[in-house]
Amino acid sequence: MLKLDGIATFVAIAEAGSLSEAARRLRLSKSVVSDRLAELEHNLGSTLLHRSARRLTLTEDGTAFLERATRITREVEDAAVDMAERRGTLAGPLRISAPVTFGRMHLGPAIYPFLARHPEIALTLDLDDRRVEAGADSYDAVLRHGTIADSRLVAWTLAPSRRVLVAAPDYLERRGSPASAAELDGHDGIFYTNRGSGDWRFHGSSGTLSVRGRPSLRVNNGDMMRDAALAGLGIALLPLFIAGAEISSGRLGIVDIGMEPELEAIYLAHPEGRKPSAKLRAFADCLRQAFGSPPYWERLGGNERA
Repeated sequence: MLKLDGIATFVAIAEAGSLSEAARRLRLSKSVVSDRLAELEHNLGSTLLHRSARRLTLTEDGTAFLERATRITREVEDAAVDMAERRGTLAGPLRISAPVTFGRMHLGPAIYPFLARHPEIALTLDLDDRRVEAGADSYDAVLRHGTIADSRLVAWTLAPSRRVLVAAPDYLERRGSPASAAELDGHDGIFYTNRGSGDWRFHGSSGTLSVRGRPSLRVNNGDMMRDAALAGLGIALLPLFIAGAEISSGRLGIVDIGMEPELEAIYLAHPEGRKPSAKLRAFADCLRQAFGSPPYWERLGGNERA
């Protein structure tokens, strides 16, 4: 007889890519996860996963079973959530992906009171700067900064986000402070690798213009971009939620070239076609309220221009 916990464990292993990671996500020991998988395979009379020293891969039977197993576990989870909501309770697992820097700097103060008010919600928050797919990576939603281009996702805007060009005063003393896009071209730039060196795009009365600086550093983390700018390595285009405090203290200056980067947003996106749960909607409302309108980071360092 098939057991639901065995099916759910198999789905977790397939999504995580390893027994150890699945055990961490399920908050179980690795031996329990392995035993559940073995029992499921025995009851099915089929091998679902190929095991090697480096990784697990789905067998042909495993691939065929995974689609239905995933649907079964999601439907049971949704049914449990619906029952909790009927009782007026927000409960059950909630898995969110968010960028490292924004998560570290701004999510904690917002979500800790939310979890205290709703102790039956089991939140898993994965901080990762790589681009993840909400549905494929089994997230209920992904929190991101920028613009959304994936038509398979439904995005809820949580707060606007303004980016500014910043540099350390000593860098600007050495190299001069560019006052136009033409003067900016050729300056040392600190770039976010997930966006690329073509990220310096600005708009003004004459339209939209792209500027290519000379990359002095490419890195996939906003903290390191800010720290590299503080170290005088070049000019960085950073959101105020990262650089606001350093701008207010004078450790970084805003470089005004007479054009503005496109206004972006902090958004929470969930897979299209799946009804968002009440707890996900409540989570989004909690973040909007915590960030404010305008968000509190937009009030930091907005007028200090180099």
